[in-house]
Amino acid sequence: MKKILMSATLLAGFAAPAFAQDSVRLQLQWVTQAQFAGYYAALDQGFYEEENLDVTILPGGPDIAPPQVLAGGGADVMLNWMPSALAAREGGLPVVNIAQPFARSGLMLTCWKDTGITGPQDFKGKTIGVWFFGNEYPFLSWMSKEGISTEGGPDGVTVLKQGFNVDPLLQRQADCISTMTYNEYNQVLEAGVSPDDLVTFKYEDMGVATLEDGIYALESNLADPAFADKMVRFVRASMKGWAWAGENPEEAAQIIIDYDETGAQTIEHQLSMMTEIAKLTAGSNGALDDAAYQRTVDTLLAGGSDPVISKAPEGAFTHAITDAALQ
Repeated sequence: MKKILMSATLLAGFAAPAFAQDSVRLQLQWVTQAQFAGYYAALDQGFYEEENLDVTILPGGPDIAPPQVLAGGGADVMLNWMPSALAAREGGLPVVNIAQPFARSGLMLTCWKDTGITGPQDFKGKTIGVWFFGNEYPFLSWMSKEGISTEGGPDGVTVLKQGFNVDPLLQRQADCISTMTYNEYNQVLEAGVSPDDLVTFKYEDMGVATLEDGIYALESNLADPAFADKMVRFVRASMKGWAWAGENPEEAAQIIIDYDETGAQTIEHQLSMMTEIAKLTAGSNGALDDAAYQRTVDTLLAGGSDPVISKAPEGAFTHAITDAALQ
């Protein structure tokens, strides 16, 4: 693999003092919720201001694809799952992972136990809800690895394009749906379903976990020393925000409520979400783990004639930003 190599001039730029606030637009993957608590905490607690940054957090939604926003100049930096980012890079958008706050995956499939599903081979002939907009890649890679077609039929799975809710499971439109440990699984339980009626498959446990919620910027922008310096300060403040959120889950949940303009969130759900999110970020200082990166690449390359990416990426990440931020 080939890493982004920062020039001596650029690295020297990291140490340059910043006297005026620099603007940073961060594009989230989804709406304001505890999944992004570290960034909102950094904003609320003044950590970005301490780094001379004026950060605008742009909530996502069902029709917002962060790579497209980044490509169009609508944001300076985005959050994205690595499968989506690597697919975008292979497709011609030169995104680079500059930090990885989430050390573990929260993705899983939640199935009705009465379907008789006990393992992946039981998915054959079943209907499975899958998120798209780049979130489908881990599932497609998993099925490819298992040798299971996603074109339906008795020996394949029927993929239901799932909205970002749990209705397909509750309404029996799907045998399994995509859920996150910190969000949709709890929504199923909150709807009155007993855990005893469910069977779950965590991607981490199945050996097909891929990295989620990394921080990405465009390669061309990172070549600018001033932009790179801005990203160092942004990552440093963001990781300070994540540490604070993990240590203060109740306060972090309330910050999410305060910043949520939709009014749709409840403090109970956000606190529950924050508790689970903290398990995924625990121990992370923001630096990308090389082994986790390689596992993600290997998973995406694995299986059949239609892998998510066709070759090992080059230049898809850099340690230069976190190395400087952690000094």
